Amino acid sequence: MYRHKKFLIGLSLAGFVFFGIAATTPPDEPKPKNLKILPKDISHEDLIKVMHGFNDALGVHCNFCHAKSKDPNEKGLDFASDEKPEKNIARKMMKMTAKINKKYFSFEKDDKGERKDMISCGICHHGNSHPEFKAPPHEEHQGPPPPPPANN
Repeated sequence: MYRHKKFLIGLSLAGFVFFGIAATTPPDEPKPKNLKILPKDISHEDLIKVMHGFNDALGVHCNFCHAKSKDPNEKGLDFASDEKPEKNIARKMMKMTAKINKKYFSFEKDDKGERKDMISCGICHHGNSHPEFKAPPHEEHQGPPPPPPANN
């Protein structure tokens, strides 16, 4: 009888440990859909870091690029939708910065020996959704050139 009780207590403790671990393990995040530039196997954590980087660099919220969900049962944003043109513009900008970094800054390495991206959204946007470009003073447009002198 004593062995039987020890066995039941041990089994109960093992069950508590198993269910305790199962209860504290976060559920699997849904896999992102419609990724065209970012790696298809990007972790949820890394994807969120990239998206928050966009938020900071452009001074926007997620709904700047992502459309509202059309499903009445779902609240929030439809992250897979390409409805908003800003999302495709962001993709083009990601390609552009990657191309610039690869061509001109491929020699720049971080402490892990991986290539550092020197050009990013914030370089032009400075926290604004649309970058403001101002021509350097020597290139400012002063109006049309004067007409050539008349030959009289």
